[in-house]
Amino acid sequence: MSALAARRLSGRSLLGSMNASYSDQALSRILVMAKLVFGMNQSLDGYVDHTEFAPGPTLFRHFVAHVRSLACSLYGRRIYEVMRYWDEDHPEWSADERDFAAAWRQQPKWVVSHSLRTVGPNARLVDQGLEAMIRKLKAECVGEIDVAGPDLAHSLTELGLIDEYRLYLHPVVLGRGKPFFAGPRPPLRLVASDDVGDGVIRLTYVPA
Repeated sequence: MSALAARRLSGRSLLGSMNASYSDQALSRILVMAKLVFGMNQSLDGYVDHTEFAPGPTLFRHFVAHVRSLACSLYGRRIYEVMRYWDEDHPEWSADERDFAAAWRQQPKWVVSHSLRTVGPNARLVDQGLEAMIRKLKAECVGEIDVAGPDLAHSLTELGLIDEYRLYLHPVVLGRGKPFFAGPRPPLRLVASDDVGDGVIRLTYVPA
């Protein structure tokens, strides 16, 4: 089984699509604990706002590849509602945008919300038992699980569940907005600094 096939198989296990032919012993050999990653574009002064700046073509293609590689994604309500834009085709899209939409639609998604009553295709609503669900998901998946939304990331940080933080620093200053860290910044250790194109630097941190 290829790594990509294992990710797809494991990422859908909580949706009931795990192949029943695999024994528990075989699964334990194939799967390892998934890594929970919170990453977002942000300004130099620490704010995230998709209406103020956007990735250039090189960075956008980076995100297409990133979404394709994920086991699954976790969304807070606000950012999930923004991302629903990719559920419908738009005639003005470029080839890269169509690729991103296809990757996003194929991605198993869990949406954490107490106010939503329904979610879109390939998504499941989580309105209770968040910590237990995340721990189960991490145990059953292999690869990376993306965390989307500062508030959700803050809740998972307080539970000690986030394994990695990725800050995509854009050369802009906003002076206001939603901060990347929705609460006190946890103790972190820098493990990587990468030029990802279009003038953007990605800083990767893990809990110290």
